[in-house]
Amino acid sequence: MSKYLEIVKYFFRLGFIAFGGPAAHIAMMQQELVDEKKWMTKQEFLDYIGITNLIPGPNSTEVTMHCGYHRGGMIGLVLAGVSFIFPAALLTGLVAYLFYRYEDLSLLEQVSNGFKVMVLIIIAQATVKLSKKAIKNSYLIGLALIAAVIYWFYSNEIILLIAVILVSLGKYYLVSSNKSISFLPLFYFSSLSVQTISDGKIFLSFLKIGSILFGSGYVLFAYLDTLFIEQLGIMTTTDLLDAVAIGQFTPGPVLSTSTFIGYKLGGWSGAVLATLGIFLPAFIFVMITSPFVKRIRKSAVLSEVLDGVNAVSLAFILVVAIKLTIETITGWESMVILLLGLLLFYRYKLGAVWLIVVGGLGYVLLSLL
Repeated sequence: MSKYLEIVKYFFRLGFIAFGGPAAHIAMMQQELVDEKKWMTKQEFLDYIGITNLIPGPNSTEVTMHCGYHRGGMIGLVLAGVSFIFPAALLTGLVAYLFYRYEDLSLLEQVSNGFKVMVLIIIAQATVKLSKKAIKNSYLIGLALIAAVIYWFYSNEIILLIAVILVSLGKYYLVSSNKSISFLPLFYFSSLSVQTISDGKIFLSFLKIGSILFGSGYVLFAYLDTLFIEQLGIMTTTDLLDAVAIGQFTPGPVLSTSTFIGYKLGGWSGAVLATLGIFLPAFIFVMITSPFVKRIRKSAVLSEVLDGVNAVSLAFILVVAIKLTIETITGWESMVILLLGLLLFYRYKLGAVWLIVVGGLGYVLLSLL
């Protein structure tokens, strides 16, 4: 079997079974590619994980690309990324088609309501987990709190990210005595002035988001809320929560949520363009960084910038989670589902997929009372 066919076969299969989020995806790759297949050493795999934290994009998806590069160069990088993303995008697109074709059914609405409540628990858990890594000192605590307050009243994540990069660079050069410099190009797109959404603007909107998506796939929800709900007004909170739930329910990268939203905004062409837009920057960033992993990972200035960006990204997630909770928990059924979800998640460690299933079925049963 050629190395390229081997790459496609492995990552295509992984894309269909990769439930559980980025940590689970990375754990599967570590076990199979490092321990079993011996594609690389443990240290090399850890280096690839480290570099994904220094560039925008979905971490586990970028790790697949780095592993593909390690095994088969640039061709292997592209094959690994496409093979991993395609199953999730395809399944999410099919679910979106069925969802919007039959969305007039009251049963589907009840299931969706249960999904949304459980999504709040998943986002909250992600926020807590990320905070343990992102908030390392009092400076980052203050930075995150200030960003959260500003973001609550002024939802423009691009300006905040640029501001925190400048602040982090200033802090590094004013305080640090180590002035070792490495260069990594960072690409930012100004806010799109969009009144109506065309196929081209769907692509550009998701391209912009994919280019500044630091920290975690969960930060995507904050950007979607800002662009499509706050600025453009072409989506509702219900639409966003539906998309998040489906993105959690399907395997593979959580950014497949974009496929669902793209379908809502522009049908099948919108789904394809949203998927291309959100993932294209990741391919570009990994192509740039893969040949220079060791040098970039050791950069002190990039580490300083990354700390600040991660703290602000966490603030984005927190603000959106609070707003979604206020708008979602409105009746006794949603409150019961929330309490049930908290019990199942924290007491019985129920995974995200089963949590969403229980939420949907539970809401249907409660509605019959």
